[in-house]
Amino acid sequence: MKALVYTEPYRLELRDEPVPEPAPGEALIRVHAAAICGSDMHGYHGADPRRRPPLVLGHEAAGEVVDGSHRGQRVVLNPLVTCGLCEDCTDGRSNLCRQRQLIGMARPGAFAEYVTLPERNLIPVPEGMDLNAAALTEPTATALHGIHLGQRCAFRPFAEGRNLVIGGGAIGALSALVLRWLGAGDVTVAETNPLRAAAMERLGFAVHDPVSAGPPGEDRFHLVVDAVGHAATRDAAIAAVRPGGVIVHIGLGEASSAMDARKLTLSEITFVGCYTYTPTDLRAALHALHAGALGPLDWIEQRPLADGDGAFADLDAGRLAAPKVVLRP
Repeated sequence: MKALVYTEPYRLELRDEPVPEPAPGEALIRVHAAAICGSDMHGYHGADPRRRPPLVLGHEAAGEVVDGSHRGQRVVLNPLVTCGLCEDCTDGRSNLCRQRQLIGMARPGAFAEYVTLPERNLIPVPEGMDLNAAALTEPTATALHGIHLGQRCAFRPFAEGRNLVIGGGAIGALSALVLRWLGAGDVTVAETNPLRAAAMERLGFAVHDPVSAGPPGEDRFHLVVDAVGHAATRDAAIAAVRPGGVIVHIGLGEASSAMDARKLTLSEITFVGCYTYTPTDLRAALHALHAGALGPLDWIEQRPLADGDGAFADLDAGRLAAPKVVLRP
């Protein structure tokens, strides 16, 4: 099979690799669409020690089962392989399982013609749904999970307040779309890349460029979603959130930085870390995409798997307006 293999920082190669053999209880899936995640970009940069070359990246995917008890079924992949037995798994928070393994990290990923996964990790795709749209289930579930976590901590519904999303990439765009789906009419997206800023404006959001226009407002927003996760964006989130507000931290750009703990404390700000999703989030995200709840998905850019290295290079250089690039094996 053809597979896009991460061989060293800033280098991906299209190679012939053996078709993987499914273990007992696993299925073999022919990948039809696999989207590039920001965490794939971290691996591409050599900035994620968990992704060691040579490695097939990719975990946001949809395809068709070609071997296993669900042969012929079109499916979305839940890329988090967990033990299913620990306290977190049995409590419905399998994303916190300490034995979790993500394809494209601990296991070969979906930037290939075929991938294997436990059958319990497969979610049926509704009849007639485009598999390119279905491949957005994983990042949509991440955004949905983050908004739900933040809402549980909020004093009032986000739909009644002012909301700021930092970053117009896939998770930022999907966070803004989820907020709008849930009734929020006041959503601002902070984005410095003019191509992505224009894409967010086309989606109907107010866009703020903090480089040219300065901070979007101090002590102003009831919710701030940091979909970037750099030291500068964490500082910007803390500055922008109003007293009693909530910061949802989804981005994983940088591992650590100093934060203004004094403001967090004196203003009773809730800072919520968000990692991936639960199976319930995945199913809800899939149904929302299928129902058109997030609007038309015409902001996806499709490329053949053979152009994967070029797609990563274009994303890295900021040459793409599309928040999400989907590779087609």
